Parts: sequence; structure tokens; C-alpha cells
Amino acid sequence: MVVEANFQNGLGDFMPFTFEKTELEGVVLIKPKVFGDERGYFMEAFNAFDFEENGINFSVVQFNESLSKKGVLRGIHYQLEPYAQAKIVRCAEGKIFDVAVDLRKSSKTFGKWVGFVLSEEEKNMVYIPRGFGHAFLVLSERAKVQYLVDNKYMPSHEFGIMWNDKDISIDWQKVFPEINNLILSEKDKNWPTLKEAIDLGKVF
Repeated sequence: MVVEANFQNGLGDFMPFTFEKTELEGVVLIKPKVFGDERGYFMEAFNAFDFEENGINFSVVQFNESLSKKGVLRGIHYQLEPYAQAKIVRCAEGKIFDVAVDLRKSSKTFGKWVGFVLSEEEKNMVYIPRGFGHAFLVLSERAKVQYLVDNKYMPSHEFGIMWNDKDISIDWQKVFPEINNLILSEKDKNWPTLKEAIDLGKVF
């Protein structure tokens, strides 16, 4: 489903955002209108009023940025209640495969995932609500990822799921054939499986 929203800036130009709902309820692909000329380009990456009109009620608490080289996989990360975080993710430089995993036990899509290729060329973003895990894989030589979050970082409530969990079965190799060359942190190599996280009461 695609919903188009138009708003007017102080210069009198109309700048549409396109909001595309996904098969996972709450996860939205956001496509900003980019205005370019010989000088470069201009776009709005976030507009609270426009987002709210399209069902995304988001209050920015923190702005994060990471720089990673090709083959780096970060995730599957999330924070537990009461410090769960919603995120708006964009790739400011390079290209990534960005993934959201539904970890809401009451959801009909619990344990399912959806993925998007985000790049500096297309400038698309993904809104990931609370109750989801998040991961991304760098496809370009390097990538700069920026994301807004609506709750503070709390190390004591940080958690994760194994990136290659068989029950979730994310198809990383489809976008990154050199799957044996992935680069992961020690923490990301040792997260539990989804079943183990359920047994520990570490899902939503």
C-alpha cells in the first residue's frame, strides 16, 4: 500500500514523502522527494508533522551514526522494555541491506522479517517500530548509516538474536554471495537463537 503525503516548505515548493506499508505491520519504507540541480540536491529527511499524519508518531531522543566496511553485519539488535526503541534508518553513504524482524509474540508475523536495500543514491529510509529487531549488512566498500531513535540507549536492556537463526532464516546470501566473508563483532557472533530468547523471556 502506498500513501503519498505533500507538504509545503517556506519557499513554496511542494515536497512529497511516499510511505509504503510492508507485510510486517508497523514497518514503513519512506521515500523522500529529492530536488536536485547543478549545485547538488535538497531533501527533507524527517518531518514530524508529515510523519504523524501518516501514522508514524516519533519523538527523536538520539541521533546515531556508524561507519562500516564491506561485509560488516551488525545485528540482530534491540532493547527490551521499558527501553525499547523505534528507529528511522537511512544510508547516508554507500549501500546496505537493512532488515527488520518482528519480535512481538502477539503478532501474526512473529519471527518474520522484511529487508530493503538502502543507498545514498536512492535516499530511502525505513521506519522500524518498537517490538522489532534490527540488522544491516554493508554491500558497498563502506557505508555510513544514520538512524534516529525514540528512546535512550540502555546497556542493561540491550539484547540480540543470532544473525543466521534458522527459524528466522534471513536470506543474506541473496544480496551478499560472499557469505563466508562476513565481518561480525564477538557479541554478534554469540547472541542466542530466537527459541532461546523466547525461553529467556527476552522478546516482546
